[in-house]
Amino acid sequence: MPLDPKVLGQALGEDLTLHSTLCRREAGAFQQALRGGSELVVACTQEQRLFAELAEQTEGVGWVPLKFVNIRETGGWSRDAWQAAPKMAALLAAARLPEPEPVATVSYRSEGRLLVIGPLEAAEKIAASVADVLQVTVFSTGGSGAQERRWPVLSGRVDRVSGWLGAFELAFTQDNPIDLDLCTRCNACIEACPEGAIGFDYQVRLDACTGHRACVKACEAAGAIDFTRDARSDTQAFDLVLDLRPQPAMLRHALPQGYLHLPPDSAPEVRLAAVLRLRELVGEFEKPKFFAYKQKLCAHSRNETVGCQACIDICSAEAISSDKSRQQVKVNPNLCVGCGACTTVCPTGAMSYSYPRPNEQGDKLRALLSTYAKSGGRDAVLLLHSQEAGRLMVEELGRAARVGTAQGVPANVIPVPLWHVASTGLELWLTAVAGGARHIAVLATSEEAPQYLDALRQQMDVAQALLEGLGYAGTHLSLLRCAHPSDLDQELQLVTRRLGAVPATPARHAVSGDKRATLELALDHLVEQARVRPEVIALPAVGSPLGTIAVDKDKCTLCMSCVGACPASALQDNTELPQLKFIEKNCVQCGLCATTCPEDAISLTPRLLLTPERRQPRVLNETQPYGCVRCGKPFGTLKAIEAMLGKLSGHSMFQGAALERLKMCGDCRVVDIYSAENEAKITDL
Repeated sequence: MPLDPKVLGQALGEDLTLHSTLCRREAGAFQQALRGGSELVVACTQEQRLFAELAEQTEGVGWVPLKFVNIRETGGWSRDAWQAAPKMAALLAAARLPEPEPVATVSYRSEGRLLVIGPLEAAEKIAASVADVLQVTVFSTGGSGAQERRWPVLSGRVDRVSGWLGAFELAFTQDNPIDLDLCTRCNACIEACPEGAIGFDYQVRLDACTGHRACVKACEAAGAIDFTRDARSDTQAFDLVLDLRPQPAMLRHALPQGYLHLPPDSAPEVRLAAVLRLRELVGEFEKPKFFAYKQKLCAHSRNETVGCQACIDICSAEAISSDKSRQQVKVNPNLCVGCGACTTVCPTGAMSYSYPRPNEQGDKLRALLSTYAKSGGRDAVLLLHSQEAGRLMVEELGRAARVGTAQGVPANVIPVPLWHVASTGLELWLTAVAGGARHIAVLATSEEAPQYLDALRQQMDVAQALLEGLGYAGTHLSLLRCAHPSDLDQELQLVTRRLGAVPATPARHAVSGDKRATLELALDHLVEQARVRPEVIALPAVGSPLGTIAVDKDKCTLCMSCVGACPASALQDNTELPQLKFIEKNCVQCGLCATTCPEDAISLTPRLLLTPERRQPRVLNETQPYGCVRCGKPFGTLKAIEAMLGKLSGHSMFQGAALERLKMCGDCRVVDIYSAENEAKITDL
């Protein structure tokens, strides 16, 4: 790699000494640095295991936190590596940031109770390879089994498989005449059946059976066959599930921890990996609780009316469900895989990403961009990729560039690993553009669910519309769908020619844990430095968290149900006058007001208003108050009371005095009813 210690040292604020064989001949320098006691960043991920072992074996050294960063495949191995020093400095600076703050964890406990669903022969082969560490139960779906019965065997119809690692539940119906728990596999029934309706899976094919019942007589000693037995439902608990059927029991993109699906056509290496994985899943495990939920901000439901359900629709693990009675959503932390897609599409910030937190992500982006610029880097491009498949593809591209079969990661493209690419969205992207990123490319591999890609495109459309509306020319965002490093190589060369304009002065504001606050800070900076400043910017109809509402004054009765439904206080009433007021800055375009309105008088319009009126209350509708006919006190609106009188005047229960009471306030209505009752009693006397 062409390394420039002067550039790197200036960017990091210290003198640097370069080592060419630090993991071998010059290992003493690494051990000497360990003795200093400070946190170390090692710019080599290939020898991560060796450096960790050296740290353990070095005498006189306590625990020293080690961090590792890859500057080789990400920059040092590329066609323009000689220009990559600013990028390397940026990667080193980001690696030196503090580790994310600890968060709550989700615990799993597995005792190794494994359920294998599939043909007997295949299931028993798998069982034999894990039986020394796992307690195996087989659910037979046909095939031929071994004569020796080594594991409990269930049969029938699988109704449901649900749960997660350590807490799976199998619900099934035993609907076959042969009970495999009683069957001794003596094969007498197979021999006795004249139709050949019984195979070596020891189940009766009822469509072929004609009712000779010779099998029942042959099985008289064991009593395993009973055609009069009613189908019975049962449930059993397991810690792990291996499904060998063509279709998995759970039709979702992100399968729960502890559930593995191996279709019949799986490659041998895939089957081996599954077996090894199962053997590891015994004991206690923890993972971060990736999300934080603030019910007060949630725009999902009010008064059991559903408005926004973006998080429910996008969750590929089906970990999020609706609880309308409590006016919120529920997240099952055991099913959550930490993709963060729910936090990206949430318009209010009620659902936020916890590990790392938004402010920690913001610190990382700011460190990357500021160090890159400080080191003389130009035209910064951020490449957001996942820590698994995305990272491997970037590294493979670097290795291909080293041997001359690819161009590699361009010098101005800074790879940024994320737990999942769906965990960042509009507010962080705009913050990065405001901070100097001329393009943000999101790498999608085969691991992303289709709905994630749709959501990312929608967010990108909104961001691009905002930037173009403010006069920032060019393309600022792109979604790269790549199946192979060669695809990524071509896409990155195109990306470097699709750069967007950025503010003349980069933003340096911190990213807040409040999503809306971060979005507003980014917009404020972009507007302040904008080339043009129109009064309003139209935004795409789908995915926009910004916009206004319109009220049909002819339909609206000012019942104020929309005010009670609004989760963001964008809609407000006036305690003094019948007025409906609106603050556009607060509106999240959740649609709860429109779905709640009994008169269907509200419509939504996505946009960004750039005039001061965006932050000021404005009156959407108002009318004259209706005064009580008895005391004169206002108790409703003229329009609402007249509408009510018109609807009820023909009803038999509201005639004469009863209709007149509808024109009274609540207090006078009670007094009038009480007075009428007393007059009736006096008349009777």
